[in-house]
Amino acid sequence: MILHSSGATIAGGPWTRYSISACPKAYYRFDGKSSLQGTLPNGMSAPTWTHDPLQDLDLLLEMTRRANPRLNDQAVADLLPFAGGWIGYFSYDLGRVIEPAATCGQVPARDRDWPLIELAYCPDALIFDNHTGQMFTIGQPDFAPPHHTHYLPTRNAQLESQSFSVGSLTPRQSPERYQAAVQQTLDHIAAGDIYQANIAQRFTAPFTGSTRHFAQHALDASEAWYGSYLEMPGGRRLISLSPELFLQFDATGNRLVTRPIKGTSPSSSTPDQLADSTKDAAELHMIVDLMRNDLGRICKFGSVRVEHDRTIETHGTVHHGVGQVTGTMRDDVTIGQMLAATFPGGSVTGAPKIRAMQIIEELEPVQRGPYCGAIGYISDCGNLCLSIAIRTILLSGQAAEGRWDQLDGQLDYSAGCGIVADSTPDREYTESLDKTAVLRNILSAESSDMNVTQLHGRSIPVPV
Repeated sequence: MILHSSGATIAGGPWTRYSISACPKAYYRFDGKSSLQGTLPNGMSAPTWTHDPLQDLDLLLEMTRRANPRLNDQAVADLLPFAGGWIGYFSYDLGRVIEPAATCGQVPARDRDWPLIELAYCPDALIFDNHTGQMFTIGQPDFAPPHHTHYLPTRNAQLESQSFSVGSLTPRQSPERYQAAVQQTLDHIAAGDIYQANIAQRFTAPFTGSTRHFAQHALDASEAWYGSYLEMPGGRRLISLSPELFLQFDATGNRLVTRPIKGTSPSSSTPDQLADSTKDAAELHMIVDLMRNDLGRICKFGSVRVEHDRTIETHGTVHHGVGQVTGTMRDDVTIGQMLAATFPGGSVTGAPKIRAMQIIEELEPVQRGPYCGAIGYISDCGNLCLSIAIRTILLSGQAAEGRWDQLDGQLDYSAGCGIVADSTPDREYTESLDKTAVLRNILSAESSDMNVTQLHGRSIPVPV
């Protein structure tokens, strides 16, 4: 389990400080019912499940918190954000369990085996401080990277192959169908149903080979603020290159932060061009207001603040408009209740949230899975950091016998756009393709022999 903040993005300040590397001892999975695979500390058995995912999450967090001996070490609490705990993802589709009203009757097809929640119990970890260059050991991790930028053991001589192959990237729907979905969203806006909705499309390609080598190459190339590589049972691997913070919670001061992103332009343009876009500013202001309201449901009265409503940040291949909202969470609120009040993030739904989620279900042909959900850690000390799972590569298929690093299956990558009143279908379709640039650049850089295929008029380099 790798949570990787690129050391090349020191400009990200506190948001890019730490990277965490850990080997799981157990997995919590919710997919209609709760289950646990593996071993909890001190021989503890799984709790009596309620099969309410967020209640069961709170039960697990309390169990491992009580069993963690490092929580009495003030040095750990003062220095590091993670003292052992849980690392994994929450699928976007968990949103319809949290808020059943978000389902309007026809649920999109489910074509991949991604659970709604999958969290790995990681009592031992390595934590690298990108600012100071220090490496910290939590517990007794049974692995060690040769260098802080090389978390993945792809250079281990025992591995048979470091190579991987990605086939042609194909959209799940035609440009005409995606543009029609944008137009239907505009019709809903004109009718007064919503102010904004985030409409996504998926791209798919065959994948075979080393998922670890692919992940290491992707993380090194992307300079993602919230990069991750998660190896899950059942032939599922997740690589995220996200720039966006969903929630960060500091248990010491009960401080909760969210940093929604809305408005994107390619890095070939200037930041000022995005700053001057009233359409992109409107997108973000709506979501900042939505997140302010969500935090207000669980924070102390009067503590919620919009610390900045919009600033322009550069993240690799694109510029983004970013807001920041903070609050002091009430003492009686659990992690499960925090997620119930805020999940999914407003930037990947729209406003008002529930109606936007209903429209997404009507217009997107397949369930999102982890894409647009959240990825990160929940420490036994109470700290939490979750990114929004955008720029996220989902790998699934058949794993090699006895191996975690080799996979034969498919790659899924999705991109979405915030639709507002002055959006146009063709411009939003172009923006969705612009957001695949991170993946396309990674594939281009990896292969010296390129076959340029056409993705509905856009050149998409892929390995031969």
